[in-house]
Formats: sequence, C-alpha cells, structure tokens
Amino acid sequence: RAGVPGEGPGRPERKRGVPMSDWTKRETVVAFCKSLGADVREDYPFHDDNWTVMRHRGNKKGFAFVFQRQDQVWVNVKCDPAWTGFWRNTYPAVRPAYHMNKAHWNTIVLDGTVPVEDIKTMIGESYRLTLPQECQ
Repeated sequence: RAGVPGEGPGRPERKRGVPMSDWTKRETVVAFCKSLGADVREDYPFHDDNWTVMRHRGNKKGFAFVFQRQDQVWVNVKCDPAWTGFWRNTYPAVRPAYHMNKAHWNTIVLDGTVPVEDIKTMIGESYRLTLPQECQ
C-alpha cells in the first residue's frame, strides 16, 4: 500500500500484523535483522521459544539475541568496546548485556525510549562486527 511506512517494494513485509514501526515487538527486530542481508538466519538453539538468535549463515555467529524479560523485549547486540559506555550513558534502556561479555555486548530494552535509528545503528554494528572474516 502506498504511503504506509514499512510497506512497498524493497521493504520487509509485515509479520503477524506487527508494523515495522512497532519497535517494542520481537517480530520487528527479527524482520529488521533479516533485511540486513541474505546471509541472516533466525535460530532457536536453546530449545526455548523465548530466545531468538539472529545469525550469519556463513560463520554461524549470532549478532542479535532477542528475548522477553520483565514483560519487555530485550536485544543483546555486539558493540565495539569504545562504544559500549557511550550507548549505556546515553540511554538508560541500554545496559551491560544480559548473560554476555559486558565489555563487548550491550542489551537494548525495547521500552520505546531509544530512538529507532539508534536501535538500527546498534543492530547494524553488531551485524558488521560478527560478519565472516572474508566479508569484513
């Protein structure tokens, strides 16, 4: 449909009725991650549907760990150590990563307080940092 953000040629399609603009939903994060490249795959390795891991097909490295905690969606993303503190100091909803190396990973709590462009930047950087070596 023309004029509807998140729809149209070249845009990820809506999944289960969740618009791409609803960045409090797991489906939005998953759809955005899949839009980053053909090498992205969705995985559920922990036999727990609460954890979605977005991975590169080539090296199987995860770049976004999506899960629900305390009634909100959280996303763990890899981050250059020079930037982890910047993001944490800028937004209270960006924290040291839950169950990950705190020097290299941040958690984004999708509570609506972090601007969408910054969420996309952090996920995109995590994607880039975990690319197979031949792609970097």
